Amino acid sequence: MNELLKTLAHLPIQKRAITNHGALNEAYCYDKPSSFSRGMRIDLNGLTILLISGTASIDENGVSVHIGDFRAQMRRTLKNITALLESEGCTWHDIVRTSCYLRDIDRDYDTFNEERTAFFKEQALDPLPASTGIQAKLCRPELLVEIEAIAMFLTRENPPDHSEEAVS
Repeated sequence: MNELLKTLAHLPIQKRAITNHGALNEAYCYDKPSSFSRGMRIDLNGLTILLISGTASIDENGVSVHIGDFRAQMRRTLKNITALLESEGCTWHDIVRTSCYLRDIDRDYDTFNEERTAFFKEQALDPLPASTGIQAKLCRPELLVEIEAIAMFLTRENPPDHSEEAVS
């Protein structure tokens, strides 16, 4: 085990920002330059980790959509995360954890759980990702749900060279 850790300690960690402007782009509303990435891809010797920032019911023009409709916002949020996953060559089967922020957890949790359960059944997920539900004030007052996700998967080919971004 110690030898493995010594080997891993000397491998470069490659990281780069991820996005999918064809699906969502809320950065239009933020000061430039934006102070966060839509997500981060970390490649470590064939293991890829995606850290997807809080994602909500935002369209490709940066507009909040489905105002006042929790179910529709939830579906759009899941669609946006799906598009981000696909842009990096993975699926919901690679998700290991979600953090789910609801503006009003008392009012919306049952609906949230119904939509999430139905979506996970459509995806045939087994096992289900670890998850936490949190009540929070979201970045836009019209948003009712926001979800962060972590995905992990093995890559068959060598990860792309982003040596200027690599750290050891």
